[in-house]
Amino acid sequence: MGSIVTRTGDAGHTGLMYNRRVSKANPRVEAYGSVDELNAALGMARALSRATFLSNHLLSIQKDLVVLMGELATGVEDLERYVKGGFHLVTPDHVVKLDRIVAEFEVQSITFDGWATPGATPAAAALDVARTTCRRAERRVVTLHELGQLQNAEIIIFLNRLSDLLWLMARWVETHSDAG
Repeated sequence: MGSIVTRTGDAGHTGLMYNRRVSKANPRVEAYGSVDELNAALGMARALSRATFLSNHLLSIQKDLVVLMGELATGVEDLERYVKGGFHLVTPDHVVKLDRIVAEFEVQSITFDGWATPGATPAAAALDVARTTCRRAERRVVTLHELGQLQNAEIIIFLNRLSDLLWLMARWVETHSDAG
């Protein structure tokens, strides 16, 4: 196996799918980089959770974020090639899945009063970090959309719904102290 060090980014550029080189400050890189941070934050929340119910949902969402990152790491001009290569795009079904998870949490007893202050438990705090990271990723994706560099607006809906779900999950963990 070769080294992880390639030196190809030493001058401040990185590669998108299909060997397209762009600045590391490119809005597309900002967008998928923020989603990558979100995925890491969800991993931390999952590691801190003691509830299998929550951990399983977080892992499933992390897998969906890999699909989302792949799509964001592909220039609009290469999306057709990307799909023909067997890769998947974010679809309304991804949002429906989040809506179902929201419904699963909403039927459980969750208590909160007014604004939530992050930090009641490590797992809830990690979920709040993930939520705020998700909101940043959403803003970066909206920027791509406004620049005409996002073909699939379903990604914006997915991230908006996910941030709502993460808020709900954090409050669930706070309510169920045995969960994290």
